[in-house]
Amino acid sequence: MAAGRESVRRLRREQGNLVPSRSDEALVEIRDVLVETYAVNDAMNQLLLAHLDPRAWRARLPGTPPNSGRTIAGIFVHLHNSRLVWLKHSAPHLDCPAPLDPDGCTMKQAAAAHKKSSAQCLRLLTDALSTGPKRKVTTFSRGSWTRTWPAGASMFAYMFSHEAHHRGQIIMLAHQLGYRFPGQAWGGIWQWDKLWKEHGFTARPR
Repeated sequence: MAAGRESVRRLRREQGNLVPSRSDEALVEIRDVLVETYAVNDAMNQLLLAHLDPRAWRARLPGTPPNSGRTIAGIFVHLHNSRLVWLKHSAPHLDCPAPLDPDGCTMKQAAAAHKKSSAQCLRLLTDALSTGPKRKVTTFSRGSWTRTWPAGASMFAYMFSHEAHHRGQIIMLAHQLGYRFPGQAWGGIWQWDKLWKEHGFTARPR
């Protein structure tokens, strides 16, 4: 996916990043790796969506009350809608995609929505980690339920960890429901060298 590589390059140019001094090169590389990692983050979600048995989408474990816990559909909706909260509160200057309906969302709609919110969150993160004078994202809000953080590496860690946590839930729930993911899905999300290459990045994870 060369488009992924080009989108990251374009976002960096838009920030007007300064040419780093030699002493800053290590920090610049760390920043670039964080941006690349978030760029392939949605590819992991898309991989699960592509291989999920449709019967598992809204299925519940036997004996589970109707309003107890999220279905796989509910988890994917939560991931997308959480991104919208980050965008609205941390980068109001960016266009915010429409939210997903937890009761009527289809797998196809979820896949399309995730691509849109991922692209905007990549813009959010690229701006937050930039060193250029055009930087607009200076704080990170996870919502009104908790305190605001300065925008930076912890922002990336929270965004990526939140999605990784729920990916684990999705894989586990599908297995418990009897619709286990094939190895190319549950194993594919760990093939980072392959994901980097498919996204068009010339450098490997580092």
